Amino acid sequence: MVSAKAPEHVVVVGAGIIGLSTAWYLQEHGIKVTVVDRGGVASGASWGNAGWLTPALTLPLSEPSVLTTGFKAMFDPASPLYIPVSTDPSLLKFLLGFARNCTPGKWRAAMAVFAEIGRTGIDAFDELAAGTPPMAQAAHPADPFLTGFASIKDRDALVKEFHVIRETGGQVDFTLISGEEIRALEPTLGAGVVAGIEIRNQQFINPPAFMKSLAETVVARGATLVNAFNVTDVRDTGSGVDVIGSEGRSLQADAVVLATGAWLGALARKFGVNRVVQAGRGYSFTVVPDEMPSHPIYFPAQRVACTPLGDRFRVAGMMEFRNVDAPLDPRRIKAIVDAASPMFTGINWEDRAEEWVGSRPCTTDGFPLVGATRSPRVHVAGGHGMWGIALGPLTGKMVAAGITGNTPPASIRHFNPLR
Repeated sequence: MVSAKAPEHVVVVGAGIIGLSTAWYLQEHGIKVTVVDRGGVASGASWGNAGWLTPALTLPLSEPSVLTTGFKAMFDPASPLYIPVSTDPSLLKFLLGFARNCTPGKWRAAMAVFAEIGRTGIDAFDELAAGTPPMAQAAHPADPFLTGFASIKDRDALVKEFHVIRETGGQVDFTLISGEEIRALEPTLGAGVVAGIEIRNQQFINPPAFMKSLAETVVARGATLVNAFNVTDVRDTGSGVDVIGSEGRSLQADAVVLATGAWLGALARKFGVNRVVQAGRGYSFTVVPDEMPSHPIYFPAQRVACTPLGDRFRVAGMMEFRNVDAPLDPRRIKAIVDAASPMFTGINWEDRAEEWVGSRPCTTDGFPLVGATRSPRVHVAGGHGMWGIALGPLTGKMVAAGITGNTPPASIRHFNPLR
């Protein structure tokens, strides 16, 4: 039943995982929804990511080792974290703020926030799957989720992070295994993997298939989905909002949710959202191994994430702080291949398909921006960094509750967009 405080019609700007999840949860409250996107469904970071729903690995990007490994490596196109030389003042402001958060104390405090979220992100996926009508695609259990290492030292680094998760209130169920044991689970792993970890109670999705299914479900529940609608401005009229698109188009509604990923700041700034949202671009491609893996596999030292997508195997990685609309950099694809190829056998790395780059929206403190702005009719949902997929439905649930005057999940207090 619609709350007395709830609007009748909401426009959601952005048809990624967060925008579509917000639409789904608004529909749960009986709200009419129109979703618009400058491209189409999952045209941004929601398409080419690894699709992991992994509370054990939902960790702050601003870990102290980012700075201790040295700034020099960050300017190397082969580095997992790459920062092209730039005089962009917005990027420089972001980097200074990011560096201030790469301290042990702030990192542990951020770990405690993610530990508080725990499995509630996965619970929200379960709610989507159990809705009416049920989604054709759902999350899959990773039974178990695997991490591989080229050395025991590399494995010990992740184990140390797991201990911090437990110390800050989180839970992670893992078992150390040998190189022989992890290769027995996944024969496509090569001799370069000398040790592994099994992580239980994690899940994953096939991002393209899941996003298509979520969009179809939202439309089947009554939403209007408008592609190729490039929003150039949002105006609070005092009693509603005007959502202005290119070519003179506009939509009127009672409220709007800005879920535009790395483009969030352009529309949200005039409503008091002053946090820099920087594009943290990730890359992926797919290959077809001689023997298709059945588990998601992560190589933490190499920052390479691998996910089986049925008939193909997605290999993803990298973080580069760069202009959101910059073209794909082939050197970054090569860096992923160079990092991953020693860890596998039976893969023709030249036979790649679906090479992709997408911009993950990053904030300096690693926390998303979720909730109302200075205008009670303009809400934002973005800035999740690498964890937009994992936290997308939970974010939609938070935003929908706030808009309709209901009580959102308590963890929303950490994500005030006006902070």
